Amino acid sequence: MDQIIDNLGQRLARRLRLERESRGWSLAELADRSAVSKATISKIERAEVSPTAVILVRLASAFGLTLAGLMLRAEGQGERLSKADEQPLWHDPETGYLRRQVFSRPDHPVELVTVELPPRRSVTLPSSSYVHIRQLVWVQSGSLTIAEGADRHVLGAGDCLGFGPPIDTTFANETDAPCSYVVALART
Repeated sequence: MDQIIDNLGQRLARRLRLERESRGWSLAELADRSAVSKATISKIERAEVSPTAVILVRLASAFGLTLAGLMLRAEGQGERLSKADEQPLWHDPETGYLRRQVFSRPDHPVELVTVELPPRRSVTLPSSSYVHIRQLVWVQSGSLTIAEGADRHVLGAGDCLGFGPPIDTTFANETDAPCSYVVALART
């Protein structure tokens, strides 16, 4: 599994640089557009550091992509069959969040992702990550608290939440046990 994560990290670094250069943007311009420091972007593009989920969302949004869209481009996949042992994994170094891209194709409007969120961890994603998608979250095990602005939802195993209009959203595991959930995304 570490090899899959390492390979994705290298591909993601190359993809970010390619996205930036194909637009003719300098590091400074991408930094301005994404609110991510120039030094951090440079280290990510050289695969010296692994970006957090929040940083990846900011970079993807600057390119006009969703996180899933950026990951898909980095993964270079697009097969109809998504074999379990070939599904790309990405690990957020800050939270321990583990993301598996179960299914994604450029010509299909639906994407499936599974996430494992460790105990007592949270991830806040900006509203820009939801602009071009509709999504729902289906908890498989554990408990997940989702805060959409002032709205707070506590989901247990089997519970499902459809997201409202784009807003900064926090996914939190407030318990002492891991939480796993499925995210279904539809591009709009």
